[in-house]
Amino acid sequence: MDRFLIEGGAPLQGEALVSGAKNAALPILCASLLSSQPLVVRNLPPLRDVRTMTKLLTGMGVTVQTLSSEGSAQEILKLEAGGVDKLEAPYELVKTMRASILVLGPMLARFGQALVSLPGGCAIGQRPVDQHIRGLQAMGASVEVQKGYLVARASRLKGAHIATDMVTVTGTENLMMAACLADGCTVIDNAAREPEVVDLAQCLIAMGAKISGAGTDRIVVEGVRELRGADHCVMPDRIEAGTFLCAVMATGGEILLKGVCEAHMAATLDKLRQSGLQVRATDDGLWAKADKRPLPVDIRTAPYPGFATDMQAQFMAVNTIAQGTSTVAETIFENRFMHVQELQRLGAQIRIDGHTAIIQGVKKLTGAAVMATDLRASAGLVIAGLVAEGETEIDRIYHLDRGYDRMEDKLIALGGRVRRVKSAA
Repeated sequence: MDRFLIEGGAPLQGEALVSGAKNAALPILCASLLSSQPLVVRNLPPLRDVRTMTKLLTGMGVTVQTLSSEGSAQEILKLEAGGVDKLEAPYELVKTMRASILVLGPMLARFGQALVSLPGGCAIGQRPVDQHIRGLQAMGASVEVQKGYLVARASRLKGAHIATDMVTVTGTENLMMAACLADGCTVIDNAAREPEVVDLAQCLIAMGAKISGAGTDRIVVEGVRELRGADHCVMPDRIEAGTFLCAVMATGGEILLKGVCEAHMAATLDKLRQSGLQVRATDDGLWAKADKRPLPVDIRTAPYPGFATDMQAQFMAVNTIAQGTSTVAETIFENRFMHVQELQRLGAQIRIDGHTAIIQGVKKLTGAAVMATDLRASAGLVIAGLVAEGETEIDRIYHLDRGYDRMEDKLIALGGRVRRVKSAA
């Protein structure tokens, strides 16, 4: 099991290329199930979750061909689902990655049946799939839970009006994909507005789907008989970009993040500017400079376009060294403060009051051994380690590898002192 050793205190300087967005790539890969024709997906991040998803699809009978060169920072895959012969997503794969639930809608819409294990993923709180189930049932499907699996059947899905009880990104994506091949019109109200939902919609439209309203809270899908192949480039990862901007705010320095879409990051950039980061868009991406200790900034997570829960841990790390007191309120996941006790080991002054963390900024953190508990918590600990005096050891960074492509290499190129080492057995 790998771990990071980080020697803190070095400002970040230079350029880094932002990878394709994992949270856009995974549903787009699942969209290949909707057509027998090839789907070419570009700018895929070479991440563990992407490999897990392609393994899942291959096991179902999807042919996956790599078109990019080995070791490329931007992978290109060609997926062909003309020979799908196993309509099952087994527990062995689904337990490691919650996004596996995204094969449910496409399988049911095209093949009329699906057997999908209830999902796993990061242990950050309850993330029920009841919105997926209710939406598919509204479209005429029979969905039952049997021995830990969702068993879904439908001779052909029918268009329906679906109003979700809560904003759910994967729920919106699953229902939108299912609706593409349903009879009639489907309206999804209270839909997630995230850019990753829009990216999936753009891919589906390129495949022949009739979708309007993606990026708003009402998505309308006119079902078609079949979809064709397409060629799609995955959007840049706004969470990776935000993570590196938080890192330079904490350590100081000046960086250029290439391949970033500023429009996707309004809430994050607003809070970073309040913290004191100088940041502006360039022809290549985003330029950022930090030359003073951060100012304290209050955060409250919310569905897009609010402040992303996936940026909460990283910004908390910045606030630990800010010039005063700040609060971080988590409204999305009830168990997403597991990084707090690890930050406290580095000297952070944080106390928890319900779903709010109160952070009293300190002048310095001190390196120590800490443990990553989930994907974004790992990123927050890396930022804290980069600014802490002495050496910080971060164990269980396999969480980090699920969402960040070669983070240590990018940080080293920016002047960060990071080493990946194998943990003792």
